[in-house]
Amino acid sequence: MTLAETQVTVDLDGDDLDIAGVRRIAEDRVPCSVLPSALARAATSRKMFEDTVRQGIPVYGVTTGYGEMIYMMVDLSKEVELQTNLVRSHSAGVGPLFAEDESRAIVAARLNALAKGYSAVRPELLERLALYLNLGITPAIPEIGSLGASGDLAPLAHIASTIIGEGYVLRNGKPAETGPVLREHGIEPLELRFKEGLSLINGTSGMTGLGALVVGRALHQVRQAEIVTALILETLQASTSPFEAEGHDVARPHRGQVDTAANMRALLRSSGLTLGHAELRRQAQEQRSGNGVSRTDVYMQKAYSLRAIPQVVGAVRDTLYHAAETLEIELNSSNDNPLFFEGKEVFHGANFHGQPVAFVMDFVTIALTQLGVLSERRTNRLLNRYLSNGLPEFLAASDPGLNSGFAGAQYPATALIAENRTIGPASTQSVPSNGDNQDVVSMGLISARNARRVLTNNNHILAVEFLAAAQAVDLSERYDRLSPTGKATYDMVRSLVPTLEHDRYMADDLELVAQALADGKFVDAVRRGNVELR
Repeated sequence: MTLAETQVTVDLDGDDLDIAGVRRIAEDRVPCSVLPSALARAATSRKMFEDTVRQGIPVYGVTTGYGEMIYMMVDLSKEVELQTNLVRSHSAGVGPLFAEDESRAIVAARLNALAKGYSAVRPELLERLALYLNLGITPAIPEIGSLGASGDLAPLAHIASTIIGEGYVLRNGKPAETGPVLREHGIEPLELRFKEGLSLINGTSGMTGLGALVVGRALHQVRQAEIVTALILETLQASTSPFEAEGHDVARPHRGQVDTAANMRALLRSSGLTLGHAELRRQAQEQRSGNGVSRTDVYMQKAYSLRAIPQVVGAVRDTLYHAAETLEIELNSSNDNPLFFEGKEVFHGANFHGQPVAFVMDFVTIALTQLGVLSERRTNRLLNRYLSNGLPEFLAASDPGLNSGFAGAQYPATALIAENRTIGPASTQSVPSNGDNQDVVSMGLISARNARRVLTNNNHILAVEFLAAAQAVDLSERYDRLSPTGKATYDMVRSLVPTLEHDRYMADDLELVAQALADGKFVDAVRRGNVELR
């Protein structure tokens, strides 16, 4: 356990929030605090901003209309009305609501971006968002409506609506009117002053908060894919040669490839089933006869799905590493407009544009799709009697033909691969809006939602593989020769689902294992054996 994991609060200052911190706030409901230094910085920025406005200097969204209506000048006396109308008009999201942990991640991302100090909001607004997180007051945020520039306007407006006592919050997973909930807690709604409505909704925190959860969970999914791969390699008595350090650390040192190869070595340590290249070479030499061509039973190299694990899964890892780096930069960025820097002109720019996040989340979708493909191909090797090293057809434990074994269970895995492949990049789908003011947009929140969908689908694809791998251990009667981590993996499957002795209703089995994967139980099982995976 790291120091960060043992801290009783997550401190927010606009500079140091990482994906792990977002997950602790969102999933574990760890309290957060805005550091005094960030509150002081916000107060200084706010005073500087108000001085600028009082001097009559035109500022977008403060003394002007919004978007295409920037040419409309608005008197300072309309301060609260202008900000309130913006929030109300943009609280127009539709579709299903984000889950509570997802909404909490989005709020945390928005809070940290504003805490950086260049958005010129009052410290009271930062403290109100932190109070929401700490009291469990979670805005009800519809998933659909963001173009990803000017930021995630519609989803974030639903957060801002709750600040002024309107809209809905989640109660037991369902929307409840905000006003009564605030009154129960003795909280008065805030009036939004100069720029605060704009600062709340004009940013990338929807795609960034959701993306942080998806990428954090995806890295866990990769580890679980490596765990089940190791179990299958043992069951099929595959070679350990493709994971030797020199082939990765020295010959082709992509970080993800190096990490996956190291994990495979750790997972296969002390296996009595896998074979090194020297042993395979010895067997081939023993079976060779004569000076011509002779047939042996030895495969010096296995198929790619059993051999190219570091190269393929490692590339998925590298994609996630890149996405995590981009997301953590964005989590600690001021991504609204305009921004205020001491002694400088007001910065009228476009930091709200979600293109960096949109690109990496599309990349995550592609990478996770390939992770699912690799899983299904290994499952297929176990089910195909010509590829499974002597296992019965479709892993039927008795009377193949009368029993279909895992034949039906493979179909959802194959179907989900096809479904994942239909989920194309959203970042290429720019559609102009807002009177052609927003004429190039990122669709970054759609990219994040797409990646989340593939991640969820993969849990079911991997569930089939875990169940098939455990069945293969039973039918091959090789449990006693498994590595310690192989036994831990098998035992975890069997703690959830019994051996398939005869055909039975399998949907519940698949859901149980898929949920265990979503909860990270297989990584936990390996860690209990003192194996830490990268």
